[in-house]
Amino acid sequence: MNSFFHADTVTVENSPLLAQAEMDALLQAVNEQISLHTFDFNDQQILQRMVQGLADPRRTVRSQITEIFGEIGEAATPLLINALANHSDPVMRRSAAKALTLIADPTAIPTLLQAVLQDEDATVRGSAIGALARIGEASVPYFLVILESPDYPESIKGYAAWALASIGPEATDQVYRTLSSESVDVRCAGVGAIAQIAKERAEERAFRVLIATLTDPDPIVRTAAVAALGQLRHKPAVPHLILALQDKDGDVRKAVVNALGRIGEPTALVHLTALLKDEVETVQQLVMLAISQIETHSEPSLD
Repeated sequence: MNSFFHADTVTVENSPLLAQAEMDALLQAVNEQISLHTFDFNDQQILQRMVQGLADPRRTVRSQITEIFGEIGEAATPLLINALANHSDPVMRRSAAKALTLIADPTAIPTLLQAVLQDEDATVRGSAIGALARIGEASVPYFLVILESPDYPESIKGYAAWALASIGPEATDQVYRTLSSESVDVRCAGVGAIAQIAKERAEERAFRVLIATLTDPDPIVRTAAVAALGQLRHKPAVPHLILALQDKDGDVRKAVVNALGRIGEPTALVHLTALLKDEVETVQQLVMLAISQIETHSEPSLD
């Protein structure tokens, strides 16, 4: 296969079209040999040439290369790590992160984390966090460090919270433990991850934990739990949400009103109607909307 590429093949006289033709020939050969199970996964020269192809101006070629790396697997990890950490071209770094996503090799975690925290390109950061999420449970402790630390901006913490929610169903023990953290950011992210567990698995424990979190000491966490129960439309939570209408925090009460409207349980109507007397105008508007939603849900079908 090495006849398809030598380090000095592309000279000053070669045109970009010739370089692209050589890359196309290389990829065709690699694909054929992978399909025939004759590809040498330890051929560093070929792997390095493919890494260089991650900066190819053609998106389809870059996508093809990342898919091939996904098939090659961990043999390509060191070269991709080097490209992500050191290459000056953001297109190359983005593609390297996407290839590492498909490989999901835990040894790439430190470099991916560095990219999330330090790369100047937003797409590289997003691709790197996606790769960490794909790796799964092994990435969770690193996300928790980010969420606990006061040194990281909200944008980075948002990445970590999203990734934790993505991983949630495969790291349930770690996720449930987040709600015992002293960090509000960790507990909020934990609520999101537990909501994802409830959504994907309908796990009864997840719903119970979300309901229990309605009494969390921090209103931000309580608000997150209320919103999650509303999005899940979990009817058994309605009695607990009705109690939460008395929460001392206004944002929590607003979230409860919205959640009750989404769930659409008629037993909440009398309690919502009572709020029209005492709440401020903005809350009253939310209450009227929630009442309308519940009444719509309660109307008999014309069918």
